[in-house]
Amino acid sequence: MSISVFLSYIILGLTLAAPIGPVNTVRVDKGIQNGFWHAWVVGVGSMIADGIYMLMVYLGVVHFLNAPPVQTFLWLFGGFVLIYSGIECILGANNLSLNNERQKESLLKCFFTGFIMSISSPLSILFWLGIYGSVLAKTAVTYGTGELLLYSSMIFLGLALWDLFVAGLTSGFRRYLTANSLMAISKLSGLSLIGFGVYFGYEGFQALLR
Repeated sequence: MSISVFLSYIILGLTLAAPIGPVNTVRVDKGIQNGFWHAWVVGVGSMIADGIYMLMVYLGVVHFLNAPPVQTFLWLFGGFVLIYSGIECILGANNLSLNNERQKESLLKCFFTGFIMSISSPLSILFWLGIYGSVLAKTAVTYGTGELLLYSSMIFLGLALWDLFVAGLTSGFRRYLTANSLMAISKLSGLSLIGFGVYFGYEGFQALLR
């Protein structure tokens, strides 16, 4: 297999991770508040959740995720998690300063924030079912089933590279921030998370009514 094919799957992983969403919003917020490791750990939690969904698609057990009660639960639970995180982000913004923000949260909490946001997101399910499922099908037809795990690993490597990039970018950017701009970014991140949460909650209630 050529290097260009491997690179194309790594780039695919980068592309899949790049769109703005709840997890990327939290990565930016934690990186600016607390530095590289907090942003990176959020991404690690998210990647483990993504890996679980990738494995379920890979093993062909995705019918469980298609069950309407499961998707309704995930919409509602995901909405709750996002709204709660957004409110916490906004309320905590006024207590931030450039001198003490690194002590605000533990790495373990950041890890579980990323994991729970991804594992409870029905968008993640639809995302991996639609995109990763079609990638698996195309790869199987083009290269055979023996290469599926290898190319899946390249996609996952792309996700990991994006996590490192965002963590490095935000932690480097924070040195140019004032206390007021730090609080403003944290509040905007909170509002963004609440917006995503309201959308998830709306979809969940719509599913309940159907």
